[in-house]
Amino acid sequence: MRHEFLPFSPPLIGEEEIHEVVDTLQSGWITTGPKTKQFENNFKEYLGAPAALALSSGTAAMHAALVASGIGPGDEVITTPLTFCSTVHVIEQVGAKPVLADVEPDTLNIDPEQVAAVVTSRTRAILPVHYGGHPANLERLLEIAIKHELIILEDAAHALPAKYKGTFIGSNDNPVAFSFYATKNLTTGEGGMLTGPPDFIKKAEIISLHGMNRDAWKRYHVGGNWYYEVISPGFKYNMTDIQASIGIWQLRKLDRFQERRQRIVAIYNNAFNENESLILPTARPEVKHAWHLYPIRLDNQTLRIDRDRFAQEMTSRKIGISVHFIPIHIHPYFRKKYGYNENDFPVAYKNYLRLITLPLNLQLTDRDVYDVVDAVTDITKKFRR
Repeated sequence: MRHEFLPFSPPLIGEEEIHEVVDTLQSGWITTGPKTKQFENNFKEYLGAPAALALSSGTAAMHAALVASGIGPGDEVITTPLTFCSTVHVIEQVGAKPVLADVEPDTLNIDPEQVAAVVTSRTRAILPVHYGGHPANLERLLEIAIKHELIILEDAAHALPAKYKGTFIGSNDNPVAFSFYATKNLTTGEGGMLTGPPDFIKKAEIISLHGMNRDAWKRYHVGGNWYYEVISPGFKYNMTDIQASIGIWQLRKLDRFQERRQRIVAIYNNAFNENESLILPTARPEVKHAWHLYPIRLDNQTLRIDRDRFAQEMTSRKIGISVHFIPIHIHPYFRKKYGYNENDFPVAYKNYLRLITLPLNLQLTDRDVYDVVDAVTDITKKFRR
């Protein structure tokens, strides 16, 4: 039994990030400026993306992308029920209607055949989420998008640095939104990035800066000009140089970070592979998994307890866990507005009832990981039918 509680997902911030932030604070320029531009360029080069725009959050990246795509009232956007609420909120925030399509039983990503079944004349976009860091079936989704002349906007909050068929998520011509929230594989505390074609990214940049054609750095830096024009409605979504200072170093460490995540996953897989009470996360051969999450599913046929009791048992053993996610269609707001019931998306709902996400973060020592293994193993043995 552990003596201290093991947090679910603390960030790993090193001295390099701290020194870069101090340098920014001492520079006299702390909002969007040269370090934000450096971070954007480094991120673009890492992925091989056409262009990149640093923003205040992954949610801001999705919202700006929908606005830049001209999606609005009367339009429909298809997405998954197994996601965080922000994926659906941004659709509503542009006045469009979110349409849910159930998930695949193995990856828990949006099921392309379910997507194809709900396309209508009002559908304008598909918004897949790369659940846990496992890329969705982009090849089949692209076929559907081409057939119906739809936009694909990827929610890649979990998917850095995932690959689909050898290509980084975020390196293609469609818009892709990343999150740098505190728990993510790369963090800036709060923040996000939008990748896509240069013209599209330029439009999103204007939208993210109040609709202004020139940012503060261009107006107030040496040689700048105070004059600007508002050329469209916009929002306050820009990233600051303070955030970018963290991101610059997090990106430099990302490959090493991923090696550690893969090591933790290997320990879990080896330990749980023959445990009949657990269904382990899938990694299809055509993808490189980002391993943002390690969600296991409980086999209700072999256990005498449900997911909620399992979570309580983990907590009592001082192991922090989470559940990803409470399906969109069972939240009170969406149930009331759209008349959903629990069984409208049965794959998402039935898997939610047995999902537990285990700790997978860079502060875990091997001893911590084995403590998680011991706790899970002990519970499955204790409560086996």
